[in-house]
Amino acid sequence: MICPRKFNCLTGIQNFLPEVNEIELKSDESRNFDEFNKVFSTPKYKIHGSEKEALTAVQMALKMKDSMKFEKAKKLFEHALVLQPLHPEVLNHYAEFLEENGNDVITADHLYVKTLILCPNHSRALVNRRRTLPLVETMDQQELDRIDRKRTNLMSLNLNRSSMKRIKKEVYFLHIHHTLAIEGNTMSLAQTRTVVETKAVVPGKSIMEHNEILGLESALRYMNKTFVNHSETLTVLDILEIHKRVLGHVDPLSSGTFRSNQVFVGDYVPPAASEVAYLMEKFVDWLRSEDMQFLHPVKQAALAHYKLAHIHPFVDGNGRTARLLMNLILMRAGYPPVIIRKQDRSVYFNALQMANEGDARPFVRFIAHCTECTLNVFLNAQKCDAPCFKALKKKMSNRTDIISL
Repeated sequence: MICPRKFNCLTGIQNFLPEVNEIELKSDESRNFDEFNKVFSTPKYKIHGSEKEALTAVQMALKMKDSMKFEKAKKLFEHALVLQPLHPEVLNHYAEFLEENGNDVITADHLYVKTLILCPNHSRALVNRRRTLPLVETMDQQELDRIDRKRTNLMSLNLNRSSMKRIKKEVYFLHIHHTLAIEGNTMSLAQTRTVVETKAVVPGKSIMEHNEILGLESALRYMNKTFVNHSETLTVLDILEIHKRVLGHVDPLSSGTFRSNQVFVGDYVPPAASEVAYLMEKFVDWLRSEDMQFLHPVKQAALAHYKLAHIHPFVDGNGRTARLLMNLILMRAGYPPVIIRKQDRSVYFNALQMANEGDARPFVRFIAHCTECTLNVFLNAQKCDAPCFKALKKKMSNRTDIISL
């Protein structure tokens, strides 16, 4: 089951989604708010120079570092990395520089991991990793502890207060808007809200964009009603039912069914269609495994998102379904549904790429950050003048959608 043993299931889980009657627009309503265990696959990096050129740049960078010319050294290391992005010596030297002079232990540790994936017996990287790993683990745990404290604070609040009902409603619209905007939907926040509230047609926008909104809201409602307050283990059929609603308005024929052909996601080639059904069964086995259940809920959610996206079981709607599954795990553990902002799209996809390269921790950290930011929105909403609360309001002086997380 998804709810972990170590992190006990909550009785009477708070419902962070607004009720249907709270979404429907009222005539007198104020409008102030306007694989499986992943096998490492090397990405198709472009090699822009020879090994000799890259190592020469590294040696020059080391000389600049010794001369205390750190900015020049950094540029030379970055140049070497462009020339040879998968060279173990380039990666390890740059990581050492970041650790020593950039005070960036997390990035350095990631580069040591990358070095060891490419060259498992790299002696200096092994020594370096033994030094950075405990530091990074402590930093990661401190962030999770901080998130836990904020979740506890949120659970102590009365979410049925009018102010909290309003914030739930606003965050609901933001969630739908951003998760679709990440996929290329061009509806603004105000337009998304109009479609959800009134089902009205927005002039100049495609039918598909309207249907994407309706499908995502349908999936959210189904997930909240069927799974959030139930401890039953998710099945493959359950995931198919969620996807059926995600894509049901857009492509009814392929909704709720696995893909039957090969797909490509940039440079990443997902598993063959013939392997999808088996991999999804293994994925569900992992969801109910003891190893999974002893992870922190944020780690559970992030890894579940990544693994489902890695299988890429559907022709379309993989990202939306993965984010819904991620939020289902978080909501079962007492967290609100997390917003991944469209502004963070490149960071989001880069973190997924790092996971494809063999290190899922940057993606877990990204989801942890988004979780904390969403918690901040709810916690700060108690104060009418809180920056996060004000940021939910649409600035009428311009047409920019604002949310400060």
